[in-house]
Amino acid sequence: MDPQQQKHIDDIYKNMSLDDIPWNIETPPDLLVELIDTGKVRPCRAIDLGCGVGNYAIYLATRGFEVTGVDISPTAVTIAKENARTKGVNCNFLVADVVEGLDKFRQTWQFAYGWGLLHHIPPQQRQKYVENASRILGPAGKYLSVSFSQKDTGFAGPRNRRKSQLGTVLYFSSEDQLRKLFQTHFEIIDLRTVEIAGKFEPHIFNYAFMQRK
Repeated sequence: MDPQQQKHIDDIYKNMSLDDIPWNIETPPDLLVELIDTGKVRPCRAIDLGCGVGNYAIYLATRGFEVTGVDISPTAVTIAKENARTKGVNCNFLVADVVEGLDKFRQTWQFAYGWGLLHHIPPQQRQKYVENASRILGPAGKYLSVSFSQKDTGFAGPRNRRKSQLGTVLYFSSEDQLRKLFQTHFEIIDLRTVEIAGKFEPHIFNYAFMQRK
């Protein structure tokens, strides 16, 4: 990720109340809960890519998962560690860039997910990110990506690249673009456009659930 964008995201966690950060939602999303409740993803070693302050990693840990969370923001990771400690949950949180920094990981996981992550990654860096996500998964590992759809009408800017109210740059995608991006490394199990309730308003997302080839 661009160093300026990285600093901007870290400054958000440093200077804003968590209640005011739009993507910081403590309650786990229904679509993630559904994967667990239906057994499509069973308790295993899981990695949360772009974990923020650890809300969903902590949820998975309470469901029997062994969870590692990574985020580019040192401040977010510090808060995540404190959140887990306060809740009495055992998680491992690390500072890492999901594009450039996952090469150092030698272990593998059975489930990886990036909830609201991909739209922060510029198109020219996405192929490397997807390669990273595939590499850190074990055989037949599952992967979930949820990111903004071009069909979403929020934020200022053109269809593909917009700026949020917090000044972060967001990259919106179509289902076809994601299918081409993922299909080399993953078997796509479920790719669809969904409306998801946000903290302040609903948004349209691309939901992609996959298995490593």
